[in-house]
Amino acid sequence: MGDDSEWMKLPIDQKCEHKVWKARLNGYEEALKLFQRIGDEKSPEWGKYLGLIKKFVTDSNAVAQLKGLEAALTFIENAHVAGKTTGEVVSGVVTKVFNQPKARAKELGMDICLMYIEIEKAEVVQDELLKGLDNKNPKIVVVCIETLRKALSEFGSKIVPLKPVVKVLPKQFESREKAVRDEAKLLAVEIYKWIRDALRPPLQHINSVQLKELEEEWVKLPSAPSKQTRFLRSQQDLKAKFEQQHALGGEQCDEEDEEETVAAVDPYELLEAVDILSKMPKDFYDKIEAKKWQERKEALEAIETLTKNPKLENGDYGDLVRALKKVVGKDANVMLVSLAAKCLAGLASGLRKKFGTYAGQVVPTILEKFKEKKPQVVQALQEAIDAIFLTTTLQNLSEDILAVMDNKNPSIKQQASLFLARSFRHCIQATLPKSVLKPFCAALIKQVNDSAPEVRDAAFEALGTAMKVVGEKAVNPFLTDLDKLKLDKIKESADKVELPGGKKGAGGGGDKKPAAKTPLPAEAPSKSSAPPKKTQSAAASKPSAGPSKKGKPTSAAGGKNKKTSDSKEFTESELSVEVSEELAAGVLPAICLQQLDSANWKERLASMEEFQRAVETMDKADMPCQALVRMLAKKPGWKETNFQVMQMKLHIVALIAQRGQFSKTSASVVLDALVDKVGDIKCGGNAKEGLTAIGEACSLPWTAEQVVSMAFAQKNPKNQAETLNWLANAMKEFGFAGINVKGFINNVKTALGATNPAVRTAAITLLGVMHLYMGAPLRMFFEDEKPALLAQIDAEFEKMQGQSPPAPIRFTKKTAAAAEEDGDEGEEQEEDGGGGGGGGHDIMDLLPRTEISDKITSDLVSKIEDKNWKIRKEGLDEVAAIISEAKFITANIGELPLALKGRLGDSNKILVQQTLTILQQLAVAMGPGLKQHVKALGIPIITVLGDSKLNVRTAAMTTLQAWVEQTGMKEWLEGEDLSEELKRENPFLRQEVLGWLAEKLPTLRAVPGDLMLCIPQLYTCLEDRNGDVRKKAQDALPTFMMHLGYEKMTKATGKLKPASKDQVVAMLEKARAVMPAKPAAPAKAGGGKGSGEPSRAASASRSQPASEDFTDSKPEVKKVRGGVAAKKGAAGKKPAAKSVKDDEDKSGPIFILIPGAKEQRIKEEKQLKILKWNFITPRDEYVEQLKTQMSTCFAKWLQDELFHFDFQRHVKAIGFMIERLECEREATIGCLDLILKWFTLRFFDTNTTVLMKVLEYLKLLFAMLNSENYHLTEYEATSFVPYLILKVGESKDVVRKDVRAILTMLCKVYPASKVFPFLMEGTKSKNSKQRSECLDELGCLIEGYGMNVCQPTAAKCLKEIAVHIGDRDTSVRNAALNTVVAVYNVCGDQVYKLIGNLSEKDMSMLEERIKRSAKKTPAAPAKPSVTERSQREHPANPNATFLRKPAQEDPNKLNQARQNAQHSESSHPSIPKEFQLDLDMIEMDQSGVCELPDLVQHKLDELLEPIMIPEPKMRSVSPHFDDLHNSTASTINFVISQVASGDMNTSIQALAQIDEVLRQEDKAEVMSGHIDQFLIATFMQLRLIYSTHMADDRLDKKDIIKLYSCIIGNMLSLFSMESLAREASMGVLKDLMHGVITLMLDGRVEDIEDGQQLIRSVNLLVIRVLEKSDQTNMISALLVLLQDSLVTTAGPPMFSELVMKCLWRMIRFLPETINSINLDRILLDVHNFMKVFPKEKLKQLKSDVPHRTLKTLLHTLCKLTGAKILDHLSMIENRNESELEAHLRRSVKNSGNLSGLKSDRGNEKTGLRTEDRMSKAKVSDILSEIFKKIGSKENTKEGLTELYEYKQKYSDADLEPFLKNTSQFFQSYVERGLRMIESEREGKTRIQTSTVIPQHGVDSGLSSNNEELKPAVYYERLKILRQRQGLENTSRGVGGSEDEPQQRPPISSLLSSKPSVASSTDMLHSKLSQLKESRELYQQEHNTHSPTHPRSASPAANLDDLKKRLERIKSNRQ
Repeated sequence: MGDDSEWMKLPIDQKCEHKVWKARLNGYEEALKLFQRIGDEKSPEWGKYLGLIKKFVTDSNAVAQLKGLEAALTFIENAHVAGKTTGEVVSGVVTKVFNQPKARAKELGMDICLMYIEIEKAEVVQDELLKGLDNKNPKIVVVCIETLRKALSEFGSKIVPLKPVVKVLPKQFESREKAVRDEAKLLAVEIYKWIRDALRPPLQHINSVQLKELEEEWVKLPSAPSKQTRFLRSQQDLKAKFEQQHALGGEQCDEEDEEETVAAVDPYELLEAVDILSKMPKDFYDKIEAKKWQERKEALEAIETLTKNPKLENGDYGDLVRALKKVVGKDANVMLVSLAAKCLAGLASGLRKKFGTYAGQVVPTILEKFKEKKPQVVQALQEAIDAIFLTTTLQNLSEDILAVMDNKNPSIKQQASLFLARSFRHCIQATLPKSVLKPFCAALIKQVNDSAPEVRDAAFEALGTAMKVVGEKAVNPFLTDLDKLKLDKIKESADKVELPGGKKGAGGGGDKKPAAKTPLPAEAPSKSSAPPKKTQSAAASKPSAGPSKKGKPTSAAGGKNKKTSDSKEFTESELSVEVSEELAAGVLPAICLQQLDSANWKERLASMEEFQRAVETMDKADMPCQALVRMLAKKPGWKETNFQVMQMKLHIVALIAQRGQFSKTSASVVLDALVDKVGDIKCGGNAKEGLTAIGEACSLPWTAEQVVSMAFAQKNPKNQAETLNWLANAMKEFGFAGINVKGFINNVKTALGATNPAVRTAAITLLGVMHLYMGAPLRMFFEDEKPALLAQIDAEFEKMQGQSPPAPIRFTKKTAAAAEEDGDEGEEQEEDGGGGGGGGHDIMDLLPRTEISDKITSDLVSKIEDKNWKIRKEGLDEVAAIISEAKFITANIGELPLALKGRLGDSNKILVQQTLTILQQLAVAMGPGLKQHVKALGIPIITVLGDSKLNVRTAAMTTLQAWVEQTGMKEWLEGEDLSEELKRENPFLRQEVLGWLAEKLPTLRAVPGDLMLCIPQLYTCLEDRNGDVRKKAQDALPTFMMHLGYEKMTKATGKLKPASKDQVVAMLEKARAVMPAKPAAPAKAGGGKGSGEPSRAASASRSQPASEDFTDSKPEVKKVRGGVAAKKGAAGKKPAAKSVKDDEDKSGPIFILIPGAKEQRIKEEKQLKILKWNFITPRDEYVEQLKTQMSTCFAKWLQDELFHFDFQRHVKAIGFMIERLECEREATIGCLDLILKWFTLRFFDTNTTVLMKVLEYLKLLFAMLNSENYHLTEYEATSFVPYLILKVGESKDVVRKDVRAILTMLCKVYPASKVFPFLMEGTKSKNSKQRSECLDELGCLIEGYGMNVCQPTAAKCLKEIAVHIGDRDTSVRNAALNTVVAVYNVCGDQVYKLIGNLSEKDMSMLEERIKRSAKKTPAAPAKPSVTERSQREHPANPNATFLRKPAQEDPNKLNQARQNAQHSESSHPSIPKEFQLDLDMIEMDQSGVCELPDLVQHKLDELLEPIMIPEPKMRSVSPHFDDLHNSTASTINFVISQVASGDMNTSIQALAQIDEVLRQEDKAEVMSGHIDQFLIATFMQLRLIYSTHMADDRLDKKDIIKLYSCIIGNMLSLFSMESLAREASMGVLKDLMHGVITLMLDGRVEDIEDGQQLIRSVNLLVIRVLEKSDQTNMISALLVLLQDSLVTTAGPPMFSELVMKCLWRMIRFLPETINSINLDRILLDVHNFMKVFPKEKLKQLKSDVPHRTLKTLLHTLCKLTGAKILDHLSMIENRNESELEAHLRRSVKNSGNLSGLKSDRGNEKTGLRTEDRMSKAKVSDILSEIFKKIGSKENTKEGLTELYEYKQKYSDADLEPFLKNTSQFFQSYVERGLRMIESEREGKTRIQTSTVIPQHGVDSGLSSNNEELKPAVYYERLKILRQRQGLENTSRGVGGSEDEPQQRPPISSLLSSKPSVASSTDMLHSKLSQLKESRELYQQEHNTHSPTHPRSASPAANLDDLKKRLERIKSNRQ
């Protein structure tokens, strides 16, 4: 029990996980009780168990598992968070519970699954159960099927989607397990209850016995459909309703439910699509053209069989449809016609919406074919056209149907009407808007009066159906001209109509769908300032509009009824005079009528006054308008002479029109008179008032047409002019809706040609007003006018530009009641912008259109589809000509759509572009009729957006925009086409389409539900591998959400993988925050101000008001397309206001420094949150992104200027930036990345003025950055340098010159080695100028910085450069040759290895160029004088310098290298820039502190990541940087470079990283090869601390101690590893010891806390360095250091003492190390020391310790080696002169070892004498023999050995005669061979690899010279120093030095200077270069007259000058 008590105390959740099953059981029991107790579903307690629920259900103990299942069920039922566990728990249930033998366990498992479904997780549960069906254990499969059945039975087919279940069902019938088959059968029966016969097709292939059994079961089922009995949490209202019904036992809503259920599952969805195109007979197209009808029949029967498949795979059915259409249209055999029609019907029903593309081509043919009388043909055609109708919309077919409504053949008219009747039945109010219904009703009303009874009946049926579908109220306005009898007949037809599924029509159950949409109009008032009329009208037309129904609708409806009952008055017949008088007498006073025709004008006036009073008091219903106006016309009528009476008359006309029910008949009585008086000065105003009133009564369009025709029937120009003026004004007041331009356009043309200027002016003014509404298309009517007149018209149009049409203030009276209703059109077609509802399209409809279908002949179509591209082009040219000739065309364009569609996929891109141009032309020409071609031709345009060529994509987008302008967006968004396009995995297509949608969706007020189909693709794009696609998808997300809603979109994430889902949901959250508001409903006032696009073609004045609602929250959404410069719309909005503010705004800073902003931007770009700045030409999204980034840190006014479309504003802005550069340095650096990015955009401008200004600023900017010691980051460089390099290829010299200057300066703020790869990329350009300039730059970089700049490797770069030697362009070839020559100058013959294999021609060119360059090489030019250079390098104001002297911006190394490749400063080829000295700068620098240049700083965290250079896409991707950074070596290089950083923290971090490597022995070897480099960086940092940091009071001394500790810690780690320590070279050790000893002596350190401890550590370090480093290098270093310290008296006195102590310690080690040290080198160093400090001079020193130290060293060496030491003087030239030799001899003598030496020397002398006696002839023979051997291939080695031995024996033998006739190459070969043998024999290969001083005595002319201070001594010493420093000696042989005293350096200079020692920088030389130099030295000394080598050094005087200056600097510093 002890165990039990332990777990009893645990909390519940821990018990549930306990290993003891009893504990778990107890835990589950307690958990169950707890779960039942927790009242709050959102309690935090639930969260504890989230991870445990899966364990509850999968418990291994059966007893515990049962209890666990109970607890889990309760958890799922009550916890809010339970949904998160669905996947894992259901999976656990399937695998671990369904296989249990206990029925209770299975039951609980099933309950858990059903509970998850109840909490809205049906999809996940279903997925897991379907996975369970694949389990090998049949028990699990059975329970899974049972669970699915139970779920379906309880929740119904809406909650449990049947498609995936039906898909796997047939497989279960094949199972070997009977239990599985039986369960599958039960499931099939359950499914059948829900979807009935839709289940048959998927199960048609199962075993026939099983199918028969199923059939039997299905028959037994009750006919009533199943009902949902269990409800989701979100369906509680349904649950309540269900329970209520259940309680009542009523079945009220059975019918509705039934409909819903039947509609829920479409059998089509459950089917697998069949690909019939591949199964078609191969000879089908031949057979269908066959002459025998039997063959044609065979072909069609084959197709008919295929089309019987209920669901067809999508594909290109164009050819098949064309063939069938041809049969239907032209085949004489009616049987074949009906067969073809059946095939078409099959295709349409199998493809459904996908057939919509072809509908437009087939329908006209079918309608025409209805002329056939045979019933079977008619029936087949009816079935076909009905099936086709379901694939498209009535709107798309309207043109075709209307075209045949006037056909002479009554059968066609009848069938068209019947088709309409059938089509209307499938419509609802939303899909049958007024805009579609109106033209149909007009055509049907004509047919109602047709002579053929069948036509009339069909028309009645169609109108009746329409009335039934949309309601009487919607149809009545179109039926006003019908008499009551016909109206009744229509109503009768309407009553007979049965809509599908027994719906009740408008207002009944059928209204459900529109009801779902009502929230859209209901929300409108809250979101817009549109008049509330809109909402009320929506409510009026949709009875289910809920809350927006508020009283008004009823009155509106009432008004409508009244109008309907009075409709006869509108078509009243003319009244005779008698009847008129009778009617008038009934309403007017008698006196009034009597005085009407009185001769006295006053009586007539009185009569008129009475008349007016009577009219004013009369009731509208009682007013006989026609009778009254006829009374006014009674004699004298309109000939009235008194103007007062006339004015009254005209006023009364206006009153009657306003107050009565004024018909067109009444109007025609008075119009003529009004027009006649309109030009009258006194009465004109009243006449116009009358005309306006009539316009209100009878509609403006009708009145205008009448008035204008009457005015132009007269000759009076005054009347004509005033009529036009009135019309212009009336249009503004009434709006443009319904105006028939055609009606009076000819009269306007007449007016334009009138002689009277007033008429012409009035006409032009009228056109101006019309232009407001119609836009550009209006001009097309007048293109034939004279140019002068056209200019006037254009000027008028220009005035109207930018204005929007005014809101209408008057309305036609009879439609006023229905005005709100008309507003509905705005909803159906957002794009309509005209006033009064849908004006935009009406305007386009007014244009006279030509039918071009007859010109699209089959020949033309076959031309367009020809195999030869030239013929295809001809065909396209013809089409373009046809369209441009016709100007405006109808929608019927024959077979052109399919032909053009084929060309959009043409392999020839020129033809694709031409097709796109034609489609743009087509859009303008066809106008709104284009809608029906969207599916056939529009969607393929979207496909072209995936083209790889930018220009093709741009053309496609322009075409797409042109189409959308005409069609609106609705057609594009309907159906699956758009989602199918997005499925294509083409990044270009996806980003273009998403960008387009993001631009268009916000302007729409409603979208088709099919938009939801695009959501899965949108989510895929959010995770696309292409960054641009992801960005576009993110931008589009809020615009989708604004239409579909957050909930719907979140629900759609259910099908994503969990990882993707989390990401997408997070993005949805973000998008929700920036979701744009829906645009307001358009105001019903005339001009369409609030609509998405004000008028169809008023493109010039379009201002996108709809999108302004949300531009604040999402700037990217607006105007995605457009130029690089800012969009005109934005820039041109408020110029006036802006100019006022200009001055005050510009006073503040132009850049705002935000800490960390740049780092944030870098981070975002790394994480791909923003676009990488990488493009071929800047796309709008880059410009928009830059704008957004700039908005936070640029002054608003400056940003506006920078993105202005006017280039002069750019110039102005750059001017401001130049002014502020100095005073806003810090902020400029803070925004540097953005500034540089903006300048890259300017590189793409073509304007030279801007470009020059840009370059001017950049020069100043880089000068400033250099002076600030700023280094460009990788991020800044990669987004700028590639684009700068583009400009190197500019055609203008002045630009190229500036760009080169900037590149030179760039190398000061960004490592040349990193600029190099950018230039290498530049050499791949197509622009030859750019290639040649880049190659020149590369050459200059190599000259200036050596081979180290060649990244990633010299060989790789050189191979790429060498390729250009064979370039077509001369300048490129030359540049490439020069660059290779520059490399040759740096590394000699090795260049041939590096460049690899070249063609013979290229190689000969290169060799020739190298020879030429060798001949040309002059001595290096003298440097510019110090003062001159310093003035140029340090001007007081850098800006001034650049402005004054653009040609000499920066005369540093690089520029000098450009001027002359042999400049002495470039003689250290491999020294990186960071380590080079600039003596001029140092000398001119007056400050006492010696500051070292900062190393290039790198962000440490970036080091280990590969660096991505954005490769602009026109250049192939270069692997350089990736290769470079993937290597460990480069990473170490970068970290080491940080060690010497001026920033202490950077340095500490770098040291920490290195320390980490050094402390791990297994990793430490990666440092091998980097030791010198690391030590150089370390002692540079030591110097920096000593000279700068310690002197800086602002720095915390603790930080300095910390840095010192890091350095010393690293050194100790390094020098504890002997293998690494030995790699340190002599020069580096010398500098390191200097730094460390200086630190030990620094008094400032001791004063700091912990300073003493530090000094002790340094002591330890010194000992470690002395012990572990290479002993030779160490002793040499100490000797040189001692020499330097003794020469420089200014240093601390203790310094030389400490150096000597170190030397003593080294001497102590000598007995152990003598065998490993290189005595030759040590003796050479001692020799050099003794030359500087001869014995006498040493003794003169204050201390004798140096002298003693040296003696002890030599004594110890002699003691250890004896006489052999004299053999180790090989490196010393002129040994006889050396004090050292004498000293050693003495020491050896004292040791008593001289005898051996004597005998040696004796032998030597004997040998010489023997040689004297040898005959000359014999010598000649021997040498000839030897040289023969050397010349032969086989015996070369032997010959060289013999020659070496001969020379050893006869040292003064003269080889000159044998060598002088041989080639230069052979001579150098012999020299090299002898050297190799010598080094082998002496076993000193080590010397070979370090600095080799050639051993030669041939020309040594100084051996006999023993004088102490001969100048030659110093010359020799200089030569050695030059050799060791990597400088080459002049071509003079050493022997010549005495003969040419004038060239010797002055002795004083040599005395005062100390021989400098090879410092650490020399160690960076390549070893190959050293070998080459020593070989060349040989050549020069042996071949006195050979031509000078290209790299021969400058004269000695120059070196002397250099030395003096170095000396001066040193003494100044110390």
